[in-house]
Amino acid sequence: MELLQLQYFLAVARLEHVTEAARSLHVTQSSLSRTIQRLEEDLGVPLFDRIGRKLRLNEYGSRFLRRAEKALFELEQGKQEISDLSSPEHGTLNLAVNTASTLPNILREFRKKRPYIQFHVQMLTMPEMVTLLHRGEVDFCLSSPPIEGDDIECQIVFIDPIVVAVPKAHRLADRSSVSLTELRDESFVGVKNGYGARDFVDSLCHSAGFAPRYVYEGDEPARLSALVEAEIGIAFIPSTARDSRQHIKYLQVENHELIREIALLWHRSRYISRAAMEFREVVVEYFGAISKEEE
Repeated sequence: MELLQLQYFLAVARLEHVTEAARSLHVTQSSLSRTIQRLEEDLGVPLFDRIGRKLRLNEYGSRFLRRAEKALFELEQGKQEISDLSSPEHGTLNLAVNTASTLPNILREFRKKRPYIQFHVQMLTMPEMVTLLHRGEVDFCLSSPPIEGDDIECQIVFIDPIVVAVPKAHRLADRSSVSLTELRDESFVGVKNGYGARDFVDSLCHSAGFAPRYVYEGDEPARLSALVEAEIGIAFIPSTARDSRQHIKYLQVENHELIREIALLWHRSRYISRAAMEFREVVVEYFGAISKEEE
């Protein structure tokens, strides 16, 4: 059994399509099919049910996939450990976030300590983040809400109040607080379903007897303030995303503890480089400083 066979098998298992898998691996479909066929011959069983070019893992394939992922995971951790030992001042930090309002400040603080470390940051939904965590493909996730799992470490780093953002010309702009029921007939801008803060506030609104009417749903939380300022709609916004430079008024929500927990997540078995450990320290220190400012 060859390492290449396992890599090709994982690509096909995840995409369940020969053409798409071949494209992602930059190989021909015929080469990919032959490699998978040789792997099945080595194992003595078929790993997929075939419907044209569409493949679906059968029971043999599902069981083998778990083992193959673990094997390639350990090899990748070994590569990262060697890279860290041989060149600790360089490398890439892989991050996934579903809450990005504080990330620029955190990265700026980290870059002061490690100027030669590169970043690769992805904005993901909760299910996408869980998938990358389980595969061990990211060093850390910055998530709200926290995610629990047998192979996931979770450290709560900040309790972030959620406020209602309205344009300064809005009928509620002269208020300091508002009840949820008063927002029943408002138009909202927000992120798509699957982001933790959206799901949380939607459930609270439902408990207050209404479903928020969204006129904009996106995957860029940083865009919401600009949409509120342009009077497209109002928004539930974390306090860490407030911007005093914009023409927006922020209101507290009455009679509800509207908060989100921000957590730092990582795979228990993933090798944590020295740079990654320093990044974790920067995150904890950054949110610790914010907490002291609010006391």
